[in-house]
Amino acid sequence: MKADLHMHSTFSDGHFTTFELVDMAKKNGVEIIAITDHDTVGSLEDTIEYGKALGVRVVPAIELSTVEQQKSVHVLGYFTDESYRSEELKSYFIDIKTKREKRALKMLNNLREYFDIDVSYDRVASFAKGIIARPHIAAAIHEKYPEYEHDYIFKQFIGDDSKAYVPTVELPVPEGIELLKRNHCVVVLAHPTLLKPHIKDTVLQYPYDGLEAKYPLNKVGEESFFIDFAQQNNQIITGGSDFHGIPRDTKHGQIGDVFITGEHLQAFLSMLEKKSDK
Repeated sequence: MKADLHMHSTFSDGHFTTFELVDMAKKNGVEIIAITDHDTVGSLEDTIEYGKALGVRVVPAIELSTVEQQKSVHVLGYFTDESYRSEELKSYFIDIKTKREKRALKMLNNLREYFDIDVSYDRVASFAKGIIARPHIAAAIHEKYPEYEHDYIFKQFIGDDSKAYVPTVELPVPEGIELLKRNHCVVVLAHPTLLKPHIKDTVLQYPYDGLEAKYPLNKVGEESFFIDFAQQNNQIITGGSDFHGIPRDTKHGQIGDVFITGEHLQAFLSMLEKKSDK
């Protein structure tokens, strides 16, 4: 049994619906998936039932945007019950949607100021079916300036080190972890390989339930390092493709490219069950 525990749908910055993700998982021999949209859960009840009909278990989840020293840190939350419907999270989703819209406006202003890249907010919003994220800005840039490909746009114009970049939220990592734990999540640090070097040691020390040790962009030796680190800290090990479905995107995998199985998967499922009993 294989589980891909990191992917995105049209509820955030993915190009495929939740139903299409289930179809892809089935086709690729993945029995368990978690749809981890950015700062939203979307409407998953029908998707969970659709997955059951196809023999694919859909774990409701989220990828929460947090910051450490003004640098982005993503934290995955896997819900053990229906707490994703909680009033606290409903309010948070509304708040973060507004903040993301303001962030997009600031980034568009910065793109005009620093790079002479001029795309409209309305065009960016037209690419977003839910939460506005950087891939929607990239899509609008590529449409107007087709000479720039997706990866180049991220690296040169809207990446973390670009003058146009604006941090997603002001929620510190510890507060994000507590928000997820209050709402009955198994909490996992997403793609630690992407952490900026000057915050890496600090971020790794926070009280997660697990680490996403298996990830498409891991450098040589990192998977073993993260697995050892997690085991030394009594944390579970997860992994996923971070599938977005964006054309010519080399930063993420395909569904089922990266997965957990065997003892790692059993530990994840056991923790989901154990926390749901509390």
